[in-house]
Amino acid sequence: MKKPTEREWELSLDADTVRLLAEKARALSAAVNQDYEDGREHEVELGPDARARHSHDGLAEEEGQDLSEEEFRELIADLNQDEGAELVAIAWIGRGDYDAAEWAQAVADARGRVNRRLATYLLNMPMLGDYLDDGLAALGA
Repeated sequence: MKKPTEREWELSLDADTVRLLAEKARALSAAVNQDYEDGREHEVELGPDARARHSHDGLAEEEGQDLSEEEFRELIADLNQDEGAELVAIAWIGRGDYDAAEWAQAVADARGRVNRRLATYLLNMPMLGDYLDDGLAALGA
C-alpha cells in the first residue's frame, strides 16, 4: 500500500474559491456567444407539430444565474499576486505541465503570468474548469 505523501505547501487561495472559478469557467465555455444569430448556422426546419412542443424553459433558468465573463474577470482581478500565481499553477498542474511535487516551481513560474491580463490568459484555456479541478485533486485539496 502506498503511503500518502505529506504536502509541503499550503494554499493561500481557498479551494472552494478555485472550485467556484472552475464552475464559472465551464459555464463561460459552454455559453453561446452574444453575437450568435439564431438560425444562421445549421438551420433546422420544424413542422407545425414540433413547433407546438418546442420550448426553451431551461434557457430562462440559465439567464437568471450570474455566470458572466465580467463577473469572472472581477473575481480574478480581486486576487492578490500570490493567489493569482497559485491559481495559474493549479491550472498548469491540472493540465499536466507540472506535477504536484513541482508545486513551488509552478507557483514561481506562474508569477510571471499574474498581471492585468490574467483573466484573459485563463479564459483562453479551453478546459480551464477541468484543469482547475484536476489540479486541486492532484494537490489533495
